Amino acid sequence: MSEILFNPPPVAPLSVYVHIPWCVRKCPYCDFNSHAQREEIPEARYLDALTRDLEGALPDVWGREVSSVFIGGGTPSLFTPAGIDRLLTTLRTLLRVSPLAEITLEANPGTFEVARFRGYRDAGVNRLSLGIQSFNPEHLKALGRIHDQREAWAAAESAITLFESVNLDLMYALPEQNLEQARADLETALSLGPAHLSAYHLTLEPNTPFAAHPPALPEDDLAADMQIQAEALLGAAGYEHYETSAFARPGARCRHNLNYWTFGDYLGLGAGAHGKLSFHDRIERQARLKHPKAYMDAVFATSLGSPAGHVSEKRELGRDDRVFEFMMNALRLNEGFDPRLFETRTGLSIAAAEAGLADAERRNLLLRTLHNVRPSATGRRFLNELLQVFL
Repeated sequence: MSEILFNPPPVAPLSVYVHIPWCVRKCPYCDFNSHAQREEIPEARYLDALTRDLEGALPDVWGREVSSVFIGGGTPSLFTPAGIDRLLTTLRTLLRVSPLAEITLEANPGTFEVARFRGYRDAGVNRLSLGIQSFNPEHLKALGRIHDQREAWAAAESAITLFESVNLDLMYALPEQNLEQARADLETALSLGPAHLSAYHLTLEPNTPFAAHPPALPEDDLAADMQIQAEALLGAAGYEHYETSAFARPGARCRHNLNYWTFGDYLGLGAGAHGKLSFHDRIERQARLKHPKAYMDAVFATSLGSPAGHVSEKRELGRDDRVFEFMMNALRLNEGFDPRLFETRTGLSIAAAEAGLADAERRNLLLRTLHNVRPSATGRRFLNELLQVFL
């Protein structure tokens, strides 16, 4: 029997990711597609471009229900509430967005205004993700953040009163950070009572100022102690540690990110946005042009029905790609996955991954039963080593 098991129509859930690429100032650790705001943001033109981008993509997703929308960046909260309202209205008009869809907007505390946040809520945003990173003034300065600890607190406190769900992003293993300082950040976040917390290890990404001029970071053992401390502290406070860096109160897991991690489909719109879409005969990765001006110019130069010049990449995933990409996502989940999900989402028998699964199991990076595959405690700590097995 062939390893390819595709059965139309696609069964993977569909999400939409919209990228807004501008920020006030580029942080020295950031490798995302973001561009420092040097002049007025062309909000109206960019929204026109997003509409044209979506119109051109409709044949790829026609008739499918959208279960979540994530507006990321950059700093999406640089857009006005009216702009976000227009974007969400366009999505609802052209797509089958579920009435129960999770709608997330990323926001920077440095752009916080109560009226602005209320406007996003009224536009339909029901989940806000705040890039706090730290409540310590010295660490905020070292990270190049535009907000201070007072703005971080005020933005978080206001968001939690306005939105159904709020995520606070924190980072640890920061320049010259000690264990007590990392704990203080967690305790401050917990005192605010968000539904969701993300705790990320600061990493030095290529082609960033931090990579070129590395700051003094905690040793690996101290960074590991910070991770263990976060898991213990948040667990004791009632948060489920369901993914490598994600902690949630019961019922508050991020549905959009869960769709990524379970190898669901997502349409990526906007400069530098990536997407993954399943068709009756293939799985395809897509990417848009990165620079916002180049993206907008290409969108407006494309006629409906002609090849989309703003789509910089369309790549079909082969057998090995599907195995690796599924594992790269699903093994971030502490609870792991059912092998039947692998077959449903990749169109392959689980036997296609057997060599890697067996190797990881021998190395005590993986635990398996008939109905579950999940990383071991060692595999969770050394996740990159676990994923390398499937390359």
